[in-house]
Amino acid sequence: MHAQDVRPDDIDSNPPSSAIAQGSAPQAAPDLDALYAPPAERIQKAVLDRLIDIHEAYLKAATFFCLATGSTDGLDASPRGGPPGFVHVLDAHTVAFADWPGNNRIESLRNLVRDERLGMVFLFPGQEIFLRINGRGRISTAPELLAQLSEGERIPKAATVVAIDQVLLHCGKAINRAKLWDDSSRIERGTLPTVGQMLAAFAKLENAEAEADDASIAQIDAHYAHAVRHDLY
Repeated sequence: MHAQDVRPDDIDSNPPSSAIAQGSAPQAAPDLDALYAPPAERIQKAVLDRLIDIHEAYLKAATFFCLATGSTDGLDASPRGGPPGFVHVLDAHTVAFADWPGNNRIESLRNLVRDERLGMVFLFPGQEIFLRINGRGRISTAPELLAQLSEGERIPKAATVVAIDQVLLHCGKAINRAKLWDDSSRIERGTLPTVGQMLAAFAKLENAEAEADDASIAQIDAHYAHAVRHDLY
């Protein structure tokens, strides 16, 4: 579109997305109770403050969850993964999991030092249900706990111990909306920027003159592909 093709009414009728989100003037919060029906009684009763056999069966199979933490500095959500049962049930009110190497930002750990509140959302490949735990976390370096959470001969540096406030099973409508487990939803490699291409783009943000050749990008991609599969601990 050329400058002469732009009309004033085009601008007025297509406000920036930030303006749509913020509104042109302060507005009262929407009445959520008027917008949404209350949850069914059976759903309310299924929110417990402790684990029962059903929850433990899912945790024994769990290989992945997302961990949400926060502090006055902001919020963070990060993935956690491991072999089935890597989140250990210590008792009906407590679970624990090891901290294994990532990018060393350790934002979750730093957040929990300042604000113990956390949320955990578990995904189960092939299953149309989520498990959620809301609670309070503390960082532990107790040798006996770290030994219990070890993977073979590998012992973690730290672990997170979670005191459960709420545990519930969450319906899998989001999984079906996303077609998450369908083969047709798999994103083919090469259709999105690779790690090497992203790092090259970030370098260019810092230095407009920075250029990365194809060989350098391929080398970074190869290193990442190896590390993400083999340097797990």
